[in-house]
Amino acid sequence: MPRGGDVTAGSAGSADLTRLEASLRTMELTVRRRLDGLLQGNHTGLLPGPGSEPGDARPYQPGDDVRRMDWSVTARTTAPHVRETVADRELETWVAIDLSRSLDFGTADTDKRHLALAGLTAVAQLTAGGGNRLGAVVANGAETMRLPARGGLVHARALVRRVATMPAAPEGVRGDLTAALDQLRRPPRRRGLVAVVSDFLGEPVWERSLRALSGRHDLLAIEVLDPRELELPDVGTVVLADPETGRQREVDTTPLLRREFAAAASAHRDRVAAALRRCGAAHLILRTDRDWVADIVRFATARKHAWSGGGMSPARAGRAGGPA
Repeated sequence: MPRGGDVTAGSAGSADLTRLEASLRTMELTVRRRLDGLLQGNHTGLLPGPGSEPGDARPYQPGDDVRRMDWSVTARTTAPHVRETVADRELETWVAIDLSRSLDFGTADTDKRHLALAGLTAVAQLTAGGGNRLGAVVANGAETMRLPARGGLVHARALVRRVATMPAAPEGVRGDLTAALDQLRRPPRRRGLVAVVSDFLGEPVWERSLRALSGRHDLLAIEVLDPRELELPDVGTVVLADPETGRQREVDTTPLLRREFAAAASAHRDRVAAALRRCGAAHLILRTDRDWVADIVRFATARKHAWSGGGMSPARAGRAGGPA
């Protein structure tokens, strides 16, 4: 599985910045190479105005540019008409990222925080070019950081770097995805794409905020998972810890406990998936024990027909990137 380097958020303040830059650069190149050519193209204008795409015809008014005369309509109606054009509008993408302490967990090839950065990098690559802008709202439970939407590869790299170096919240602080979503609601943003990156642990109290965004934006939810969150191994007595509250509990991984744990985890994932469907969000699942780049490629390829001029349509194809 391509990992794109080991990036550990929360420790970047003391880590070697050269190594961090190299890791992020490797991740970017890995995603770009595997996603090359996917989902590229021009964007349909959202508002009428100067541009290159033909719009509606209307009667000629004094002062109109005669070069926009629509002679076919003029001939049919025997009245002079001009053809308006639709503005070539760039796509504005906002990423809401949940960087709670629960992301500092991984028992396979990487950890969930690395997958969150991978998801952010993929969104940046899939929406790059053509004057598009990328912004982010990052919440770790203790603070919420807003990174303004700007265009260009330099900005995209700086944004990913800022997210990677955001410190982890103190122990005992729970994540707050709702706070990040609410910052995207007020003030209202221009229409575009909103991608939400989280492990979606806990009850879906964020559903109301996400649904409010669906009326104005297309939504993409990127869920990051570790296999040990879905089922417990038969390892005897272990100590389980909640990274957000610091609570610990010693348990014996009996067959009964493992069955109950798996059933509860499956029920929780079903609730999350149902909430995302109600919000009209496309659902991409990245796992620490899978090739996350391959999952992104499969997801993007399967949904390529649902992209209209570079913007993702509301989810109709269900989830992608789940367990094989």
